[in-house]
Amino acid sequence: MEPSHTWQDFEKALTGGHPNSLGNTEAVVAEVLEQPQKVEALYQCYKSTDEVVRLRVSNAMKRLAKAQPELLHPYIDRFLSEVAAIKQASAQWTLAQLILSWRKQLSPEQQQRAVEHLRHNLAFHQDWIVLNTTMETLAHFAKTDTELKTWMKPQIAQLITETRKSVAGRARKTWKALGY
Repeated sequence: MEPSHTWQDFEKALTGGHPNSLGNTEAVVAEVLEQPQKVEALYQCYKSTDEVVRLRVSNAMKRLAKAQPELLHPYIDRFLSEVAAIKQASAQWTLAQLILSWRKQLSPEQQQRAVEHLRHNLAFHQDWIVLNTTMETLAHFAKTDTELKTWMKPQIAQLITETRKSVAGRARKTWKALGY
């Protein structure tokens, strides 16, 4: 893969192929890990009008967070505002996973913003993966936040009755983990 210098270069690299495939995601991640200054260009791919590109950017960000967590820490506020505003399930479920991985790095204000966003997704989102990842992440915060735990109880009770087995199963697991 040729070195990328603009977000459009990364966008082009992440375009095409089967929508459910990783495409060139792994090569893009390797490039950013070798040249961390390119993380901004990759982050800018969230502006792409191509839903598949945004899906692959989310996957890349998750991989970067796992491989080199500190690389994305300067982006936390932007994730909590810009990525949180993206109306795409893959961006939302990845954000929930990233918030979980960042929970010890979040400032009190960032944690409050993150929890507010996740509460909104748990109450209103319909995507099964978003619901599952959001429940998992919120449960970690609810273990030390009694107000959140109280708020979650009726939400989780409702999700236990979901017809989608994975959502109902995650809800039962969350119910048990929070000791309801």
